Amino acid sequence: MQLGTRWTSGDTPPAAVPAALVRGISGVDASIPSDELGQPRPRWTLTWLEGRPIAELDTGVIVSLGPDGEAVVGHDDDTGFGGH
Repeated sequence: MQLGTRWTSGDTPPAAVPAALVRGISGVDASIPSDELGQPRPRWTLTWLEGRPIAELDTGVIVSLGPDGEAVVGHDDDTGFGGH
C-alpha cells in the first residue's frame, strides 16, 4: 500500500512523485497566475490508483501518467477521475 501526500502548488513536489508526473505538475503550476491579493495557492494531492500515481489540484486539474509513461493533464470533469 502506498500513502498519498499533499503539497502547495508551486512548491517542490515530494520525492515520492515520479519525474514524469513532476514535469506535468510543473507545467500546470507555471500556468497558474499569481494572486496579487495574497490568497493561498491551491494544493496538490498525490494518490495511487491501482499502483499508478495521480496528482489532483484543488481546482480539479488532474495529472496522471499515460500509457507511454508521460504526464497527461486533464480535469476531473473530463477524465473520469474524481467522480464529481
